[in-house]
Amino acid sequence: MAGAAVAAAPTASAGTPGGTHANDRNCDFNGDGYEDVLIGAPGAVAGGSAGAGLVTVQYGSAKGIGTAHAKAISRATPGVPGPASPGDGFGTAVASGDLDSDGYDDAIVGVPGDDRSGVSDAGGALVLWGSPDGLTGADSTWVGPEAAEENGRFGAAVAAARLSGATPGDVLAVLDRADVRFFLFDAAPGSGGGGDGALAPERRRAHGAFRALDATTRDATTRGTAAARAGEPRRALAPRSLTTGDYDNDGYADLVVSGVTTGTGTDPGRGWSAYLAGGPDGPAWVRDLRGGPVAASGDIDGDGYDDLVTGEPDAPGEAAGARPTGGVVTVHYGSPQGPGGPGTRVQDWTQDSDHVPGTAERGDAWGADISVGDANGDGYADVAVGAPGEDQPAGTGGSAVDAGSVTVLPGTPAGLTGTGSRAWSQSSPHVPGTAEAGDRWGAQVRLVDPDADGRFDLVAAAPGENAGDGKVWLLPATARGITATGAWTYGAGALGAAPHGAAFGAAIDE
Repeated sequence: MAGAAVAAAPTASAGTPGGTHANDRNCDFNGDGYEDVLIGAPGAVAGGSAGAGLVTVQYGSAKGIGTAHAKAISRATPGVPGPASPGDGFGTAVASGDLDSDGYDDAIVGVPGDDRSGVSDAGGALVLWGSPDGLTGADSTWVGPEAAEENGRFGAAVAAARLSGATPGDVLAVLDRADVRFFLFDAAPGSGGGGDGALAPERRRAHGAFRALDATTRDATTRGTAAARAGEPRRALAPRSLTTGDYDNDGYADLVVSGVTTGTGTDPGRGWSAYLAGGPDGPAWVRDLRGGPVAASGDIDGDGYDDLVTGEPDAPGEAAGARPTGGVVTVHYGSPQGPGGPGTRVQDWTQDSDHVPGTAERGDAWGADISVGDANGDGYADVAVGAPGEDQPAGTGGSAVDAGSVTVLPGTPAGLTGTGSRAWSQSSPHVPGTAEAGDRWGAQVRLVDPDADGRFDLVAAAPGENAGDGKVWLLPATARGITATGAWTYGAGALGAAPHGAAFGAAIDE
């Protein structure tokens, strides 16, 4: 983002669209002060096309979320660029951010299976603009790769945050094959910039456009190395996921690109992440960190610095006869130097860690998804860990393979702890349903606060439920944390979408 220097860092307050810290991402599409929930169903039928995909939005309220005031949006929805085509995978990835700086969060939907100009799976992303009416699909904006590449799968991961001072709105980050590309939204000429009221938001959007920056993660790596960081080792990385947070607490959001190592170097196929610090000129690479390809962010110890949590659900290269990990969750604590800086703490967690429920077993996939949020309102973010490969007792005896489970570990002033951690599955009391083989309960987990009471409920998805239709569960939060009492579940059909083969819950906005 060369030449985009701004003297002061962007300001933000907790719960404000376009913020820099992880808890500033409040996903408020209709601006009513309550967090909304965006869920992807990339296998859904839309416009008569199987696998075209859709997303659903449930609006928060003083009573939380429900199924009555919800909407399903696909490329067959009026105002959304289409057509809905087989295998598009609309909703494979979802994120939110205030891209046009109008005070309403916008939804970003990855469409990595889109065929463009005869090129298979070139991919793309759609922005659904927030408004007082929430997400309607009207005036939605397509963002695509500069040059369509076969199997480029542009949009397989998306994120948005104040990564620079170059724009009043959030910077859009989109995974493009092995790189991440950045986009700014330029409001309509003569509007005076975002949010000043010179033009109505819909007119600014209709006449504005996204601008692809010259900067990519490759450029950011070059600038970071030039900034006297040559001593840090670099790893060839196949990126899989993106997360943002203010890990150095400097008023700019930072980006972490998480994936697995490639090639024949040290530890091929292991989880690693690249930390890029935000700043006036945009993100610059600082260092690589052990852990990935799953990542999430939040302030676990309440010190004002966001912490990075990564999940490595597989453990390639385990020696024969070695104790399996079943998946590893790693916490890199934030600091003035960001995660992984000199003297910063790093913790590894498995199901064999002290006080963590369960037993580490090969194939559990503990850490296949992660979410960070304050479940009991004590000011310290907790960590939800999905283990969709966990086997559960079957109702008819024997074992339900890959039925899945979710564990929540508490945050404290001393950091993450196993003390007081709890785990749930569909075999747990008060959790609706029955543990069945292939459900993969916990393939996606999110801690969300849709009733704005300061306690984050647990949303757990089983995209394999009902032979791939998918369902989502909500376990409420109390002053003692997550509880299964009062838990309820629903599928895409309850939100006005065809459920068959939808893989509902395959993606949930962080």
